[in-house]
Amino acid sequence: MTTDVLLFSPDDNVGDAMAQLVERGIDGAPVVNSDNQVVGMLSTGDLIVQETELHVPTIISLFGATLELPSAHKHFEEDLRKTLGSTVADVMQPDPITVGPDETIEAAATKLHDHEVSRLPVVGHLGLVGIISRVDVLREILRDEAPATDA
Repeated sequence: MTTDVLLFSPDDNVGDAMAQLVERGIDGAPVVNSDNQVVGMLSTGDLIVQETELHVPTIISLFGATLELPSAHKHFEEDLRKTLGSTVADVMQPDPITVGPDETIEAAATKLHDHEVSRLPVVGHLGLVGIISRVDVLREILRDEAPATDA
């Protein structure tokens, strides 16, 4: 777990957040409110949407009826919100998957895999205490598998 975590506030400017992520060489960070409670995750993927072309939802016209695929419309609305967003709250992923400080590395690895995320905020009763990434999990696996040396 990393305890020196880059944090964002929901009111932070998107451009400033992007610059901080690039400067630190990381692709995501938690968003916390004034009480240190995790309210979202901001990733470079969320920010890249602002530079992409919007894909208008597919509409099918059949016998005079117009049908729009519901999932396409939802995806379009989310992309539009991110494209027009100017604050971290506008583009972040709300309600992130978290892990508790007492959970095992196996539990964290399972959540990372099952939810297809690259990092999890570690949240205790007072809010954010750190972040655990896929690299942290791999580092722990390698440490556990390293042969013991005789002293």
